Amino acid sequence: MKSFTEIRPEEIPAELVTSRTDAVVSGVRDLLIVTGLLVAFGLTMLYSTSYGIAGIKYFRMQIIWLLLGTGSGLTVFLLGYRRIASWWPFLMGGVFLLLMVAMCSKEVNGAHRWINLTIPGLGKVGIQPSEFAKVILALTVSKYCADHLRTFHELFRLKGGLLQLGLIVVPVLGGILAGKDFGTTVLASTMVFLILLAAGLPVRYTLFPVGALTGAFFYIMSCDPMRRARILSFLDPEKYAANIGYQLWTSFLALGAGGWCGVGFMESRMKARYLPEAHTDFILAIVGEELGLIALVLVIIAYAFFCRAGLKIASNAGTRLGMLLGFGLTMYMTIQAIINISVISGCLPTKGMPAPFISYGGSNMLSCMTAVGLLLSIAQETISPDYNKRIFAYLRRKLPFGSAQNSTGE
Repeated sequence: MKSFTEIRPEEIPAELVTSRTDAVVSGVRDLLIVTGLLVAFGLTMLYSTSYGIAGIKYFRMQIIWLLLGTGSGLTVFLLGYRRIASWWPFLMGGVFLLLMVAMCSKEVNGAHRWINLTIPGLGKVGIQPSEFAKVILALTVSKYCADHLRTFHELFRLKGGLLQLGLIVVPVLGGILAGKDFGTTVLASTMVFLILLAAGLPVRYTLFPVGALTGAFFYIMSCDPMRRARILSFLDPEKYAANIGYQLWTSFLALGAGGWCGVGFMESRMKARYLPEAHTDFILAIVGEELGLIALVLVIIAYAFFCRAGLKIASNAGTRLGMLLGFGLTMYMTIQAIINISVISGCLPTKGMPAPFISYGGSNMLSCMTAVGLLLSIAQETISPDYNKRIFAYLRRKLPFGSAQNSTGE
């Protein structure tokens, strides 16, 4: 019996094609709706959270980042995920260099995550390379597994095996960890492992990496005072409420004050210089205070629908690369949302992990919107193969310079 990847398109029953197309169209519709709702809700809450402290500065900047992210998503959609995945050596090299530049930058909150730039009209902005690394790692690992389907799980194979993939991926993960961004390292590593498992990697092969990460965790906790303090405050936030547990304890107070229905939009007291990072990593704590537990549950449901839509697109993708990439990108944003919600509610130690589409942050918005563009590209490729070539051909016919070329017979 032939596997799905061995069946030629003309051999696929018409009923199956129609079913897959309907599922992908449904996934795209849900993805666009839930992304639009999350972005609109995020802008609304960002305005409420930051207006009394910084006016509309953060709100205006987030709109600019949203426009840039939309442009990035549209670009990757037009280019197509298969073409972009073929550029993985240049993308991995570029993000590794950016991580090394960030390593030489000024330390902020105990980590070297940002590259500070001065952009005309925008002033000083911080770029976080590790945010882009997550998308690029998903592209790279998915492309590698798709191209070496029968050999990628062989541990000591020099070409096309797991060892070669490790030599490609580990330097980037190491660059993120070297910048003391332990949370993003865990998130990116988890995403890589999930893609490998989806591609067919035996579970036993993950035991050593998981053990290594666990050992690294305890080593960092014992040698890094700031990380050790975060663990202590997580275990007993009330005891350390006056110092290292202040942020988590204030988040608890915000959530507790909100109750079921909240204290009212723009009526938060904790955002007034009490809760640190209220407009970024802990914005959902302000959501709980102003709009209550019901609003938080609706946000969780929205993220669940996003995950469902992404998995629907991935599971019905027309190529193995599309399936693995769609799965990896969906997992990356879903796990990031889970971590953020777990942190503000005290289920995980405090970690600088923004809520996708909601928290303030240019790099996070660019990364998330680019991921959405790639998911839409996977969906469109399933419905209409080589759609981007037809789009570019249409543009060449319609644009003035394209018409000139056609008239000369080119």
